[in-house]
Amino acid sequence: MEFLPKLSQNLLEILDDEEYYDINIEVGDDPNVKIFKAHMVILNYRSPYLRRILSTNKKKNDGTLVHIKLPNISPETFQVILR
Repeated sequence: MEFLPKLSQNLLEILDDEEYYDINIEVGDDPNVKIFKAHMVILNYRSPYLRRILSTNKKKNDGTLVHIKLPNISPETFQVILR
């Protein structure tokens, strides 16, 4: 039964990955703004709310990152949600 703990650990490591992310999420309102780097496929399957937002912000095929803004949530709260 080692598979699930290892998978959970891998998913947490992906959150901290600085190389392969494909979305920037700008959270909060000035002056309390933080940008989170994330992975759309994980957000899509883990959050119905973010799935709706992402469905209107499809990744472009030109290699640019998707950038969404969530000004109505604090960075601290979003950090907890993301984890």
